[in-house]
Amino acid sequence: MNMPILSVRNIEKSFGGIRAVRDVSFDVQKGEILGLIGPNGSGKSTLFNCILGQLKPEKGEVEVQGRKVSGLRASQLNKLGVGRTFQQLSVFPKMSVLDNIILAGQEHHGSMLSRLFGPSDAGLTEAAERLISFFRLDHLRDTLAGSLSYGQQKLVDAAMAFMAGPSLVLLDEPAGGVNLTMLAHLKERLVAYNAEHGTTFVVIEHNMEFVMSLCTRVIVLAEGEVIAEGTPAEIRANPKVIDAYLGGGA
Repeated sequence: MNMPILSVRNIEKSFGGIRAVRDVSFDVQKGEILGLIGPNGSGKSTLFNCILGQLKPEKGEVEVQGRKVSGLRASQLNKLGVGRTFQQLSVFPKMSVLDNIILAGQEHHGSMLSRLFGPSDAGLTEAAERLISFFRLDHLRDTLAGSLSYGQQKLVDAAMAFMAGPSLVLLDEPAGGVNLTMLAHLKERLVAYNAEHGTTFVVIEHNMEFVMSLCTRVIVLAEGEVIAEGTPAEIRANPKVIDAYLGGGA
């Protein structure tokens, strides 16, 4: 088997004596769309933030393509091909859709000196235009991001995450607050991007239907531990998962 693009090894994280993540390990293969789900308080967000370097685990390692990345800053992870979206939108409301996406590209393009003294555009407008077209936001190109619907802003946020050309993108609750029509569009675009570019996705999400229809494999957490792993069909039928979400006797 090829080297995993992401390896999580024995991650543990506690807060005030409460173990939020308990000895969690899993691999993600290149091109995979992996879902990470679990009931409220299961440790999903804590694990996500440990992977992304926003929290330091007490134990364990995170590797990207065989390289240990535990403790690296987000900017350092970006240079290694790791992108992310946020649960809270990161768009700039008083900037146009195009300028938001260009700005995301500038953040990852070259060194500080090259951004200050290099070409003013360096191809970023062309790259941003391609992403606008891919996400079918052409009609909103020059619209201020703050005037878009929440679902449209989610699409812009996704496009911003892809401006650095990441090989691995971690999506933090992309379905949250999005209506069904826009959700179907977002899912279709993510699947198309995965197929076209081979980009790997790890999705943390509460919306079970979205995860089950998007992901090829699902990992379930409960009380900080992995309780199940498998295809969406296997997860739907797993008694431990049903019990974790609905409680014993449900």
